[in-house]
Amino acid sequence: MPAKTTDITDDELEPVADETASSARRVVAAYATDADECRMLLSMLGIAPGENA
Repeated sequence: MPAKTTDITDDELEPVADETASSARRVVAAYATDADECRMLLSMLGIAPGENA
């Protein structure tokens, strides 16, 4: 059975708490292969330092 997808608009998204974003940044940094990949992943997740949602 194919996975069910739901379209979410930007209006439906809520910013994550600072503590949650900080923890997520550490996890991404730990698993990224290099600094460029880390920056790309943080940006894709919307948790890049200095990025306000």
